[in-house]
Amino acid sequence: MTERRTDLPEVAVEEHSTTLLRQDQLTHEDIHRLEHLQGKGRLTLQRTHRGWRLHTHSVTGVLVLDRIRLTLRPKLPIPGEQLITWLCYANGVPVPHEQTLRRWRTSSTGYADVVLPALLAECQTLLLRGLNRGYRPAERVEPTLRGRLDIHRQIVRRYGAVDRLHVRTFERELVIWENQICGAALAAAVPLATGKPALARALQAAAAQFPRPQLGATVTRLLRRARYTRLNRHYQAAHVWSALVLGGGGVSDLLAHRGTHAGSVLLHLDRLWELVVRRMAVDAAHAAGGRLARPREGSIRTLGGLGSRDPSFRPDTLLAFDSTPATRFLAIDAKHKALQATNVNAADRHQLLTYIAGYTTPAAPLAAIIHPAHSGSSHRTLRIQGPRGPLGVIEVLGLDTRLPPRQAAEPLRTLITQFAASAAP
Repeated sequence: MTERRTDLPEVAVEEHSTTLLRQDQLTHEDIHRLEHLQGKGRLTLQRTHRGWRLHTHSVTGVLVLDRIRLTLRPKLPIPGEQLITWLCYANGVPVPHEQTLRRWRTSSTGYADVVLPALLAECQTLLLRGLNRGYRPAERVEPTLRGRLDIHRQIVRRYGAVDRLHVRTFERELVIWENQICGAALAAAVPLATGKPALARALQAAAAQFPRPQLGATVTRLLRRARYTRLNRHYQAAHVWSALVLGGGGVSDLLAHRGTHAGSVLLHLDRLWELVVRRMAVDAAHAAGGRLARPREGSIRTLGGLGSRDPSFRPDTLLAFDSTPATRFLAIDAKHKALQATNVNAADRHQLLTYIAGYTTPAAPLAAIIHPAHSGSSHRTLRIQGPRGPLGVIEVLGLDTRLPPRQAAEPLRTLITQFAASAAP
């Protein structure tokens, strides 16, 4: 990863907004990177007679290009002191040390203000605890027999001499996937600490104590295949922050390992909100005797289309309550929108009515929309009425993002508890 200029002119644009870029502001490499993000549905880039029209989707943060620094500002920012808490909650990892809960500002470093200190704190904790070691096969020449004798090499290279033995053995080394992910993330984080020399030095010092894989793409595969047991579960938090830096998974879409440059830190807030709401809903359902519906359980499918596919309608979270005579479902949709001051649009109402028609009974035609509320929690009930009678009820809940996640989830917890009580035999 190469070092980028820190004095680039800044172009700021909010998520779900459009800006015009001149021809001379983008190089051919920049266009390729932006088209790569477009292919993943993160933004839209269109050529015009005056330059380029850039329309952002639900991605926020900083994207460093060759000639400009794109700052993608969130429309509904989570307060800085809460952002890192919500990230931890969404991923099911403990909140890092108090000194990392610093105020986040959408400045030239963007999310690096919270991601990098969190990564550093978790990696330093691992170093203090002692890094895990794993057994790796090794071939050595030893004066004594350790492991198994390599008879073929001993005969061919030593002609049967016994003063130096070719052996195959296992050595406990730091070069294991858990440590390699941390090492790669720390190394990639150093150029992200723009304007913070003390943080950059601390990241570099920590990176020197971790092994790193030779190929950046290897880290992505390691993150995808990561599995945690009681022996390595203490690495999970560090790997969550590593994924935010390396773009290997989690709630982010940083793509720092390909397609973007050092200094680029992006976060998909829609996905973050979906994960937060899902965890809140599932925790509340378990407490009320419910569960998360299994994949394709009672799914709404589309039949008769072209090809052999039968795409399904699936809410962000579908809860199941096993009762007599049949399982009852509650569909919950997470919307990262400012619904405190605006109405639910027709597309969202149609979507929720589809869930109501497919997952509920006429006796309880209920679904819920959960949105962030930045000035206190809110609640309103939408009743959809047709010419032949009621069609459904949509509960619109706003969760106060100024509060810790478990405390903010109280309105949703109340709704699920009441639904479970009504479903009880």
